[in-house]
Formats: sequence, structure tokens, C-alpha cells
Amino acid sequence: MPFRTALRTWFAISWQTFGGPAGQIAVMQRALVEDKRWIGQQRFNHALSYCMVLPGPEAQQLAIYTGWLLNGTRGGLAAGTLFVLPGVLALLALSALYVAFGGTAAVTGLFAGLAPAVVAVVAQAVWRVGRRSLTHPALVSLAVLSFIALALFALPFPLVIAAAGLAGWLLARYRPHAFHRSVGHDADRGPAPLISDASLHAEAPGGRRFVRILGTGLLLWGIPLVAVALLTGTGSVFTTQGVFFSGTALVTFGGAYAVLAYVAQQAVTTYGWLAPGEMVRGLGLAETTPGPLIMVVQFVAFLGAYRDPGGLDPWAAAVLGALLTTWVTFVPCFLFIFLGAPYIERLRGNRSISAGLTGITAAVVGVIANLGLYFALHTLFADVDAGTWGPLHIQFPDLTTIRPTALAITAAALLMIFKLRWSVLRTLGICAALGLATVTVTALA
Repeated sequence: MPFRTALRTWFAISWQTFGGPAGQIAVMQRALVEDKRWIGQQRFNHALSYCMVLPGPEAQQLAIYTGWLLNGTRGGLAAGTLFVLPGVLALLALSALYVAFGGTAAVTGLFAGLAPAVVAVVAQAVWRVGRRSLTHPALVSLAVLSFIALALFALPFPLVIAAAGLAGWLLARYRPHAFHRSVGHDADRGPAPLISDASLHAEAPGGRRFVRILGTGLLLWGIPLVAVALLTGTGSVFTTQGVFFSGTALVTFGGAYAVLAYVAQQAVTTYGWLAPGEMVRGLGLAETTPGPLIMVVQFVAFLGAYRDPGGLDPWAAAVLGALLTTWVTFVPCFLFIFLGAPYIERLRGNRSISAGLTGITAAVVGVIANLGLYFALHTLFADVDAGTWGPLHIQFPDLTTIRPTALAITAAALLMIFKLRWSVLRTLGICAALGLATVTVTALA
């Protein structure tokens, strides 16, 4: 495959990656498997299965994997970078606009519509992932237990994910029928794909290659973080954000939705980088830009660094925090693919590899549901208190502070997504217009 041709294709794909991982994967499926005939369907599915096991945004990792299949390491670097670059630039600009004009009536109105729409979008994510993943009562139970562990007992997110992986392994060992899935045959028609399902990638795994890539990746990942710590101090907001988001990059199983409740809890409660409602607004912005939804962490870092610049100009601090967070979030994605892909290519057809994924993916349904509960409470009610009752940690909304406008727009968004089956981008645009109209009418009244 000519590298320039691949670059043009990845550039075109990068501007179509709206609608979350499902939409992003569909774009690559259509472009690479159906239109270009560059890769076979089963080969594409195998790469996707591996990316689903990894922490991080599976769609971007799938781009890296397929780019690597087509053009080696430089192909993976180009595909993964182009996949996130438009979103990085767009969300950086939107974050700056939010800081500069977030208090104006127009921006307030837009977010008054976006936040309720996000509640509906997360509800759709629960439905989509659950319908695909919960194929056995045991997996449904695992999803429910994960939701309870997070929503009622406030157990740490990494612990829930680790327990889910262990549960998946046990299910595969003692209840293998819970993992049964109908597997379709390769339905490729027309010319044979450039990379067929039976072909073997030329780059073989090896110890020397593994050490070289691991060392290079860790250096690239860690050097900016070490430099920031030396220049601004270990207690600066930049070092704190770099360390925190480096950690979340290692536990982001199931995509952005799965880890955002944990990020929101830490960013709002522990570090005070932003308010609960602002987390919902950030996700709304990330939904309207191309690229992975985990890009919302850039918005979180931008606001946190702007409000605690540590002696720097607030705008310079905000950009530094946002870019550092983006770097430590996405560099591991390249590392995981370049390290593991050659081994995974030699293990195609090994069913045991996906055992842990089944348990984690089932738990992700509960994790996303917990995120939806968090967003719904802080969107629909002006006052939400957290309380404890024995081992339980419960959030109690003040029913007298319900927001009727937010409730109405949420209902409208649910109708658009589930009944009318409108796209996420269209739903967000209409809800933003509804919020702007509501604020305008209120101001004129």
C-alpha cells in the first residue's frame, strides 16, 4: 500500500469520526473493508477484538492497528495521530471559548441544552453495549453488581475492573456456554482484500523488538512528565494532572464512558479542577468534535490549569495542561498496539484471549450506567448531596431543586435518539438550540 495513499485516506477518515466509538468503527469498516478493500472482514474483526481488551479508546487503537498492518510502524503512527489530531485542535479551541465566554447568555443557553442531551447519549451507550455484550444471565448479573459496587459502595474503579476480569476468567473456565457468540463467516464479495484474512503480517514478534519498543515508548511517555515535574515542581497542577491521567490511561477499559465517572469524581471532588456540571458540559463538547470521547480529559485539564496556573500566565498554563494530558493519554495507545499486535497476529482463532474481555465488557455496562446516573443527577437537580449509610455511599438529590427545562430537554433527547433514531450530532445540535431558545425567552420575559 503506497504510504501517501494511506495518509490521504486516514486524513479523510479523521474528519468523519463523530458519534463515539460505534460511529468511528463504522467509518473505518466502510472505508477500509468495504470501499477500499484493504483488509478482510475477519482480519478487521480480530484487530477490533484485541483493541477492545486494551485500556484506552478502542477506535483509535483500531486505527493504529490497521495502519500498522498496511504500512508498518510509520503507518500506525500516522493513522493514530491523524485520528485524534482534529479533535485535539477543535476541543482546545472550544475549551478556550468556554473559559472566555462561558458566562455569557448565549454559551449558557447552549450548555443548558447540551447537558441534558448528554444524559440521553449515555443512556444510548448503556443500551448499545448491553445489547451486544450481555448474552447470558451471568453476564447481566456481573453488570448489575458492577453498577452497585460503584453507585452504592463507591468502590475504586480499577478494583471493579480487575474483579470483572477475574470473573470473566472464572466464567470461561466453569461456564463456557456464557461466552457463546454466533460468529459470521467472511462475507467478502468482489475483489480479494489487499490484506486477506489468512495472510500473516511480516513483522514477527521477538524479545529484542519488544525491549526496543517498550523502552522507546516509556521514554516518550515519561520525558514530558518528568520535565514538567522538574520545571514546575512535583506539587504543581501540571504534574498532578500528568500523573493522574497517566494512571487513567492504564485503566480506561471499555472506552471513555467507562472511566468518566471515575475521572469526574476525582477531578471534581478530590482535585477541584471543575464543577460537577462542567464535567457534563465538557462531555457535550467532546461529543460535538471528531475523535475519541476520552478527549474530554483535555477540557478537564484546560480548566484545572487555567484556574491554578502556578505563576504562569493562565492561558499558557491551560494550554500546557491540556496538551500534556492529551500526550499522556494517547501515547500508551501506540505502545500497546506496537507491543502486542505481532503476538496477536500469531494467535488469531485462539478463543481464550477474549475470555477476560467478556467479563470486563459486561462490567462496563454497569460502569456506564453509573456514569449516566451521575450525569443525570447533576443535570436534572441543582442540589445533590452525598451521604453515607453504613457501608453505602449514596447521592441524594434535593427534589425541590429539580430543573424543569433540563427534564424536558432530556425527554426530548431520549425521544430523538431511541424513537426517531436520530444521530448523536443531530440530537446535540437540536438540544443546544432548544437550550439557547429557552434562555433567550427567559431573559426577555
